[in-house]
Amino acid sequence: MTTLTIVIVSYNARADLEACLAALATLPPTTPHQIVVVDNASSDGSAGVARARWPNVTVIDAGDNLGFARATNLGIRATASELLLLLNSDTLPSSGAIDRLVETLRSRTDVAVVGPRLVDSHGALEISFGSMMSPFAELWQKCLVRGHARRVPLLAQLVEHRARTERRVDWVSGACLLVRRAEAEAAGLLDERFFLYGEDVDFCATLRGLGRHVLYTPAVEVVHQRGRSQQRAPAVAATAYRRSQLAFYRKHHPAWYPVLRVYLRVRGKLPPGE
Repeated sequence: MTTLTIVIVSYNARADLEACLAALATLPPTTPHQIVVVDNASSDGSAGVARARWPNVTVIDAGDNLGFARATNLGIRATASELLLLLNSDTLPSSGAIDRLVETLRSRTDVAVVGPRLVDSHGALEISFGSMMSPFAELWQKCLVRGHARRVPLLAQLVEHRARTERRVDWVSGACLLVRRAEAEAAGLLDERFFLYGEDVDFCATLRGLGRHVLYTPAVEVVHQRGRSQQRAPAVAATAYRRSQLAFYRKHHPAWYPVLRVYLRVRGKLPPGE
């Protein structure tokens, strides 16, 4: 049985997908692995290029734009490896990064999920872990993100300090997330109610509810060209984010759900049909 399956969901991200697959082919993990690309009915030729240039990569045609969670689950169910790496098409794993993630997970029997330090193409830190999503946690996360981006002294220093320390966290980003298959299946895989955004936080919450831990490790660094989907279709991405946010609060914070709906309606951001 293959030790590791790398599941990459792609939707109209041909250039990013080519760069990601090229990086994996040039400096492949030494861990026995297979790569599965789930193509969400892209119209840019992504699937064809992946098949032509990387014949060892399995390409699954989703048949429609299923969103991230459903497409990821499709890739997981089509394989049978011990470990699963969820990897965004807009990431560039460095040499040895995936192997070090595998070593870290295997060395921690109490841990179900491990995520690396994410940086952009210029080496700037992405805040890729945090506390369980809630109104106050979201507000604090936004303060940290904006404070770090604007180099507000105390906030920027706090973010950098936290990101240099290996720690248990409530969630790590699904852009690069390693999990044991047995535990992913015990969690029911990703909740398909989340089309895009929030599924990683929800998945980690489910695993923590089963008594397992989530680990962030700065010892592994992966480049994440974040925000490409927002750049290609900002209105669609914004609507998807709000739908996932509502789904998350309906599931995890039902008392706050009506408050969130009113807040979004007042601000003119409530998605149609919600």
